[in-house]
Amino acid sequence: MELDQRIAEAVAVARSVVTYHGDPAKNAAMDTLYARFVKPGDLAFDIGSHVGDRVASFRRLGAEVVAMEPQPGPAGVIARLFEGDGQVTLIQAACGAAEGEITLKVNTANPTVTTASSAFVASADGAEGWQGQVWDREITVPCLTLDRLVADHGVPAFVKIDVEGFEADVLAGLSQALPALSFEFTTIQRDVAFACLDRLAALGPYRFDVALGESQRLTFGRFVPRDEMAAHLAALPHAANSGDVYAVIAKD
Repeated sequence: MELDQRIAEAVAVARSVVTYHGDPAKNAAMDTLYARFVKPGDLAFDIGSHVGDRVASFRRLGAEVVAMEPQPGPAGVIARLFEGDGQVTLIQAACGAAEGEITLKVNTANPTVTTASSAFVASADGAEGWQGQVWDREITVPCLTLDRLVADHGVPAFVKIDVEGFEADVLAGLSQALPALSFEFTTIQRDVAFACLDRLAALGPYRFDVALGESQRLTFGRFVPRDEMAAHLAALPHAANSGDVYAVIAKD
């Protein structure tokens, strides 16, 4: 990597740290939301940890955390932030449908949208709200599956998946229903969200709610069937941009 790219990446990662860790009100709202799913002593997986704001929330809630972040810069931030915390396990790898290696398309100036999905990059090209995003280099990283994480660390109470258009691939590497999870969606790739809903419906009797953007507020206030969630996502305006779908196993 050229020196100017290294500087740009360092600046972008520092900006992410301020953005994702520097707002106490946002952190409190995040804790309130995740407290619905994560209790003291629980195990949580954070797939696509970036600079670890969700890791921090899960730790504030008293959970043990397995954090996966394949990018060296953000992973280094997590390592420093949670140095000496024996309840945080950092794995510098991607998560996908199969074990091995995978190529990441890196956005040096905005590493939060680095992705393993070529389709995500293609969908962003020319899309309103995505102007100026450039994926300017590639790196090869190890790739594990959710099944491997479960085998190695145990069944988590909650899994957060935020991997920029690769969410359905992550769920393809899961062969059992887990108690609760979330996956990011974008309005430039609603088909990925529909594939995630289908995969979860095949694994178990899941019900769903959604929080738009970084609002940390669930839209329905109840968990709805797959078809109702799919219809809701399909009807969102393009400007909604992104959010997180939350899934829980129905108890009735």
